[in-house]
Amino acid sequence: MMKFRFRRQGADPQREKLKQELFAFNKTVEHGFPNQPSALAFDPELRIMAIGTRSGAVKIYGAPGVEFTGLHREMATVTQMHFLPGQGRLLTLLDDSSLHLWEIVHHNGCAHLEEALSFQLPSRLGFDGASGPPTLAHVTVVLLVAAGNMAALGTEGGSVFFLDVPTLMLIEGQTLGPDEVLRSLPDDYRCGKALGPVEALQGHLRDPTKILIGYSRGLLVIWNQAAQCADRVFLGNQLESLCWERSGSTLVSSHSDGSYAVWSADAGSSPVVQPAVATMPYGPFPCKAINKILWRNCESGGHFIIFSGGMPRASYGDRHCVSVLRADTLVTLDFTSRIIDFFTVHSTRPEDEFDEPQALAVLLEEELVVLDLQMPGWPVVPAPYLAPLHSSAITCSAHVANVPAKLWARIVSAGEQQSPQPASSAPSWPITGGRNLAQEPSQRGLLLTGHEDGTVRFWDASGVALRPLYKLSTAGLFQTDCEHADSLAQATEDDWPPFRKVGCFDPYSDDPRLGVQKVALCKYTAQMVVAGTAGQVLVLELSDVPSEQAVSVASVDLLQDREGFTWKGHERLSPRTGPLPWPAGFQPRALVQCLPPAAVTAVTLHTEWGLVAFGTSHGFGLFDYQRRSPVLARCTLHPNDSLAMEGPLSRVKSLKKSLRQSFRRIRKSRVSGKKRAANTNSKLQEANAQLAEQACPHDVEMTPVQRRIEPRSADDSLSGVVRCLYFADTFLRDAAHHGPTMWAGTNSGSVFAYALEVPAAGPGGEKRPERAVEAVLGKEVQLMHRAPVVAVAVLDGRGRPLPEPYEASQDLAQAPDMQGGHAVLIASEEQFKVFTLPKVSAKTKFKLTAHEGCRVRKVALATFASVACEDYAETCLACLTNLGDVHIFSVPGLRPQAHYSCIRKEDISGIASCVFTRHGQGFYLISPSEFERFSLSARNITEPLCSLDISWPRAAAHSSYRLQESPKLSPANGTPGIVLAPQSCAGSPNPVRSKGADTPELPEATLSPMSIDSATSADTTLDTTGDVTVEDVKDFLGSREGLAPEPDGVPFPSSAEETEKNLRNLVEDEARACAILIK
Repeated sequence: MMKFRFRRQGADPQREKLKQELFAFNKTVEHGFPNQPSALAFDPELRIMAIGTRSGAVKIYGAPGVEFTGLHREMATVTQMHFLPGQGRLLTLLDDSSLHLWEIVHHNGCAHLEEALSFQLPSRLGFDGASGPPTLAHVTVVLLVAAGNMAALGTEGGSVFFLDVPTLMLIEGQTLGPDEVLRSLPDDYRCGKALGPVEALQGHLRDPTKILIGYSRGLLVIWNQAAQCADRVFLGNQLESLCWERSGSTLVSSHSDGSYAVWSADAGSSPVVQPAVATMPYGPFPCKAINKILWRNCESGGHFIIFSGGMPRASYGDRHCVSVLRADTLVTLDFTSRIIDFFTVHSTRPEDEFDEPQALAVLLEEELVVLDLQMPGWPVVPAPYLAPLHSSAITCSAHVANVPAKLWARIVSAGEQQSPQPASSAPSWPITGGRNLAQEPSQRGLLLTGHEDGTVRFWDASGVALRPLYKLSTAGLFQTDCEHADSLAQATEDDWPPFRKVGCFDPYSDDPRLGVQKVALCKYTAQMVVAGTAGQVLVLELSDVPSEQAVSVASVDLLQDREGFTWKGHERLSPRTGPLPWPAGFQPRALVQCLPPAAVTAVTLHTEWGLVAFGTSHGFGLFDYQRRSPVLARCTLHPNDSLAMEGPLSRVKSLKKSLRQSFRRIRKSRVSGKKRAANTNSKLQEANAQLAEQACPHDVEMTPVQRRIEPRSADDSLSGVVRCLYFADTFLRDAAHHGPTMWAGTNSGSVFAYALEVPAAGPGGEKRPERAVEAVLGKEVQLMHRAPVVAVAVLDGRGRPLPEPYEASQDLAQAPDMQGGHAVLIASEEQFKVFTLPKVSAKTKFKLTAHEGCRVRKVALATFASVACEDYAETCLACLTNLGDVHIFSVPGLRPQAHYSCIRKEDISGIASCVFTRHGQGFYLISPSEFERFSLSARNITEPLCSLDISWPRAAAHSSYRLQESPKLSPANGTPGIVLAPQSCAGSPNPVRSKGADTPELPEATLSPMSIDSATSADTTLDTTGDVTVEDVKDFLGSREGLAPEPDGVPFPSSAEETEKNLRNLVEDEARACAILIK
């Protein structure tokens, strides 16, 4: 008898509508510091700052929450950026010498960034000079003149071209070639010599018709555009940069030999050879070039001279320094990464006589540092955003939602005490442009990041700006080489130059064993657990005052005296003994050392029971941190788990593993070949399959073909790794009595369930009596395919996950249903399966690997609230696969609800770093310094909503030069995108995609300036769902056949052949547009 399996009869329209109200995929905002910055700009009128990157991204920042992001189509490096002051427009120069004009435009009350114009400079053969026409080979410097309506472009050939900014078109007749400049020089200077590239351009502060041109050879020229002649000529050394003094009577130049010179601009017309002042700050020995110099004067007397570089080449040539000189005070700011650019925040109003610099902002390759120049000592201004997440490499992350206000205030207070300045006198952030229109977040969210140096950083992830709150350091508990390094640093402070360490980027760890692997925080008791690389598990508690106390240390042997295993990895960290001083914040209460000291792979905390569970590649343990005593230790090693004993730093590990896997594949291929040859029923099975296909009604969707998954061998390497741990109050022994349980899942598909005997706490919330906690193995489940267990969760009688500790007992969440039957959800890398409790019999399952051909990497239970009804919400299972896709399943039915493409499958680090929140959002690293935030919920979306006061009126005359933006596509498979059709000054626009008439557009997509794909991610694949289809075009063309020609004289097709031809052209144009946008 043949059996046929069918799915349900089609999709339920009501359910599909509900899905649209619950689920929607959006990449909303990028947290952290831009990866590989390459350019910097500042608008002193709007108080906004722009950063360009090597990947072509443009990011504009103002007040906290005010962010705009754009991406050039060309994956080229942004070399220069210039704001048109007060206009909300930005001119960018790429390394391919193309210019792009960006505008901040408002739509529905919110502002977003658009590319308005692009212009590629034409290349013409010839050489600069009288022998040929000027060439536009490579632009070296850009200067905005005439209030931003005109731009001067300096080139490598020594020419200066002028560009009309509103149209991005060259102005004919005003090109300044090097031959014209050479006529103004003495004969002995210009004899057979070239001027070299244009190194610097500066506008004249007192006469807008004049510009200051600096050539790399050292020639400085004040050029009069009206008279087409040189007013002043200065002859110096090889040039690096130029800057005017505010009065316009003095200019300063920096040079490649580490010196700078001050010139008087009121000198005679003859060439000036000697500057008024010439000095080498760090001489007399050879020094590196001073790349950029600024001169700022003050009303109180004494001017600021700020420059980068110039360090002694032999002694400190590898240092990244910015020197600040005022009168006799010199401070050498020493950074840990390369300097990109810097600017000062000062007065730019024409009526002001002095600059009065307020702050100095330095953009480095790995961070942004701002110093207050008005406070004594020039302290560092705490950044409300753009904090370097990777100050030490991120090793793990976790998210805590709905943080109570009391705990939030205590964490903020502890973070303020870590600041060198009190909160009341801390300098204010100088970049304050724009207005944040987003509503105050209804709940507070914490993002915890563990780092390689043993620190855990707390971030405010409630809104658009990721703000640092507090930093916890665990290195002080262990004996390391930190003290020796600090003493050496102190010893060199009095030497010359006067270095001052600035910035927090420090990628080097004193000891790799300090690295944090897992973090868990209880938001109701302010207790947390931090687990590290050397098997250390630290239980901490938040304290508002500093203290001095000893930390109890306990060891747990996870091998349980098993013979034949010898640990070959790193040694354990040595804890310090005796009372130790601890600042206000999280202070350690107990230290548990796993033996062997392998990296901790899983950890969980239950503060109501006073228990912490931890697992490594050797087994798992349970520790009672109230009584400071171990409760349980279980070894999960297989006899062939030799790799588990070699540690993460073993040099022979990869070679052994590859050889073993190669032989295993050969052996399996031979066995499987014999099995295939011996299978005589294959033809019968094929015939049955064809018969079943013919017998099925055509209107019923069949179950898709499942991929064959080979069972994994029990002796696979690292099969004993503990992947997940979980506490639950559920039914394990019988259906009448529930109690505390602990669940552990391993890499070999084993699940261990222990029944715990936890003594009840005393009346009034007192600590439980000094009776030991007992653990008894209740159940043991072995998955058939031995796939690694990623997560375990217990569902109550209503199919909802159990609340966190203290949530139900303190009426902070709905109490779980303890009347109906409970179920346990076990998520492995290949499938999800729900078992009934306490019998542990299979109830439902979904074979993800068999259906989709992927493996599960991250799993979380999340609550999705409806957009249409505030009171309706569903709890679903969200999972991320190794292909970068996010799947959402109903719980406990395990029915697929949505499927989105989130991360590129090649981005292994991004997939590994992903963390889900409890309300349908998530974070993953798109670079070592940036988190991409995404939302799976149609209602819970965190995105920038801001506006900017712009004084530039958008003239209708310029609208013809603007790039056209297509309507926002409503993504059906979760890949949002914006399609821009460039319209150059001399060409026609590219094809623009239009949205289908039946495609709904979400209000959030209209208001969000950041809902496009990540500007720094290479994932620019566009979703065409909702575009005009071929059938739509056929219907449209068919309805217009035989009509009169359009007013422009182009008739509609009147024959079938012409219709098919137009369809082919449309498809080719669409494919060509996709190729342009995707590359």
